[in-house]
Amino acid sequence: FQLPYRPEIFAQDVSYPGVQLDKLSSSSPLKLKSQSNQTTPSSLQIRRIGEKKKMAVTMKQMSLIVSLFGVLSFILGVIAENKKPASGTPINGKGVVICKYPSDPTVALGYLSAAFLLACTVAGYKSLFISYKGRSVPNSVLFKSTSFSVFFNIALITSGLALSLLLWPTITEQLHLTRNVHRNLETSCPTAKTGLLGGGAFVSLDSCLFWLVALMLADNAREDHFDEADNRNGDENSYSRDVNLKIDA
Repeated sequence: FQLPYRPEIFAQDVSYPGVQLDKLSSSSPLKLKSQSNQTTPSSLQIRRIGEKKKMAVTMKQMSLIVSLFGVLSFILGVIAENKKPASGTPINGKGVVICKYPSDPTVALGYLSAAFLLACTVAGYKSLFISYKGRSVPNSVLFKSTSFSVFFNIALITSGLALSLLLWPTITEQLHLTRNVHRNLETSCPTAKTGLLGGGAFVSLDSCLFWLVALMLADNAREDHFDEADNRNGDENSYSRDVNLKIDA
């Protein structure tokens, strides 16, 4: 038993989900056409996504940066204090006294210590308010925590105090080295006050520690905020699900 061949039936388009059959004829084979409209990301988009992931900074990395700058400021300040000469050598001239100071890196080290302290302060401040893992919180959420507010203000105060203690003797020492000709014949060729650079170095280290404590408290406030937001969203979803079930019933 054999069915008669009717080309007008096979000449019609037969379509299936995602696949289209071309018109059949006795001389052309069966052809399949894909109707999938799925779009794939281009290589440029993939590269940009990868760059964003690489550029994302974690809280651990920021804490390491703050610690590095703070420790460098402390070390340079201590070295500057140890290298500072106690006084210069007076040389009598015609109506003047010329102070000759030994060569020392106190001024350069003092400015470097102040620069690293400033970098530590900027990094510590930014580390508290930038977004991590693509999620950020309003500043008001952080300052709701009393502990965070206290340590944040202490970190700012100690940073300003340390910067003053480092810059004051450094600038004074630079003035003594550059203005070494005195009309006071009884001058003893003094240098910057002893102990200020060392004290500024220790206060700089303290400010670094306070920034790290503030960062830890900010992390706790962020986690509490996100937990509350997730619980709130879960409660809303369960409530809407219950309403839908009641309506369907």
